[in-house]
Amino acid sequence: MRFSRTSKALGMVAIAALALTGCGAGGPAAGSSSTGGDTSKVIVADGSEPQRPLMPADTNEVGGGKVIDMIFAGLVSYDPNGKPVNELAESIEGKDGQHFTIKVKKDQKFTNGEAITAKSFVDSWNFGAAAKNAQLSGNFFESIKGYDEASAEGSTVETMSGLKVVDDQTFTVELKQPESDWPLRLGYTAFVPVPSAALKDPKGFGEKPVGNGPYKLADGGWQHNVQIQLVPNPDYNGPRKAKNAGVTFKIYQNDDAAYQDLLSNNLDILQTIPTSALKNYKSDLGDRTINKPYAGNQTIAIPEYLPEWSGEAGKLRRQAISMAINRDEITKVIFNGARQPAKDFTAPVLDGFSDSIPGSENLKFDAAKAKDAWTKADAIQKWDANKTFTIAYNADKGGHKAWVEAVVNQLKNTLGIKVEGKPYATFKEARNDATAKTLTGSIRAGWQADYPSLYNFLGPIYKTGAGSNDAKYANPTFDKAISDGLNASSVADGNKAMNKAQEILLTDLPAIPLWYQVAQGGWSDKVTNVDYGWDGVPLYYNVTGK
Repeated sequence: MRFSRTSKALGMVAIAALALTGCGAGGPAAGSSSTGGDTSKVIVADGSEPQRPLMPADTNEVGGGKVIDMIFAGLVSYDPNGKPVNELAESIEGKDGQHFTIKVKKDQKFTNGEAITAKSFVDSWNFGAAAKNAQLSGNFFESIKGYDEASAEGSTVETMSGLKVVDDQTFTVELKQPESDWPLRLGYTAFVPVPSAALKDPKGFGEKPVGNGPYKLADGGWQHNVQIQLVPNPDYNGPRKAKNAGVTFKIYQNDDAAYQDLLSNNLDILQTIPTSALKNYKSDLGDRTINKPYAGNQTIAIPEYLPEWSGEAGKLRRQAISMAINRDEITKVIFNGARQPAKDFTAPVLDGFSDSIPGSENLKFDAAKAKDAWTKADAIQKWDANKTFTIAYNADKGGHKAWVEAVVNQLKNTLGIKVEGKPYATFKEARNDATAKTLTGSIRAGWQADYPSLYNFLGPIYKTGAGSNDAKYANPTFDKAISDGLNASSVADGNKAMNKAQEILLTDLPAIPLWYQVAQGGWSDKVTNVDYGWDGVPLYYNVTGK
């Protein structure tokens, strides 16, 4: 499903109309499929151990992000189709795409009783942006005037000049430049407010977070590496109100064990069917499955801080790796035809997507061209024949072993080099090495959209210094190109500029796009009203017992 209705509504000309004043709140989200059921059931779903304490601006991975999305609410959230609807925003008004006035609803509170005001948002955003706080998602505030001063390495500046509190319910935002999709980003969890205690002791707060969303963390609810228990927040009155008695995320060491629990009704929802079960899951589960595209992709990131992968030789080697991968074969054999080979760095469900961007030929299997590119790289910087190229992946979630082994064999056969998969026991361990810049080879990566926009697949991952830039890629020409795209006079023009920026990525290949993701999940016969959102995540709040 494409997001044309959502994205085209966010053109510069329409930003004043966007206002979000009339967006729904206080009832089921548009597109909800809930038709009754047992609301007393606690839903048990699969999860993964969060990489870091649960601070919204310091979380950029799905294990923690899934929980934060459920225990916090921001100005807006996204309905199942990706359309923004008001949560805490009374209105968001802006006529020129650069200056906004935001009014916060009255009588909103965190679950500890602290009032949520305009100052709550301003303080939280400033904390997320300030360099001294080292928040992984701090770059999401980059558009706000004063971000550069607050985020500069070693800076002691703690506030952004573009944020001003007007009164308890009102604050203003000034961006560095007009940006066509800025209001759409406000549903991402980096923009949610946190209580004052979080800013004083973020690490301690992150272990026992206090939010304002449809759920709250149960007492002692985070049992590390075991489970995370959420219970409904009775004071929440937004569009995502819980229709069950809670959600428990059971943390598995591998998806095969989770699948067996699903078959035996010990697990209610499995977000992703493991690759080992793709041939049989429909016969195993019958109509208790889902299969639909969403805004997500899979890649292999290759850090440019590794000497052999830097400079012109590194670029040629990355092109060689990309052209040595037969995506068609892997998606058919390993994924049983349930993935679509990548043609770019974004996802087909997004408005503005193009499958014919110049440079996309580097994503096509071509053994001869792959060998030629590797030979040219060797002429610049000789590859050590004794060196092994590794592809790191997490072994606990996602069923990555099978496709990694397939890629390993293809690279060996085409390029004649030593290649191995490098499994990490958990997703958290893999992310820790990527964040700390201690990878010794490539790493499987991927992106699940934070909001429906091409830019979300480009800026947060490939812009210089971005928190999710695993490759540590830095190209000023690319940075300027996406900045120009944000400053376009309409979303359509912005999308054209984003795809122009992708031409740079398709040549440099800081990551190797592999395929687009599909939501393939299943559920037990104990639950009903299961559906997935535009981002490939189950709508847990809507699920009920039978």
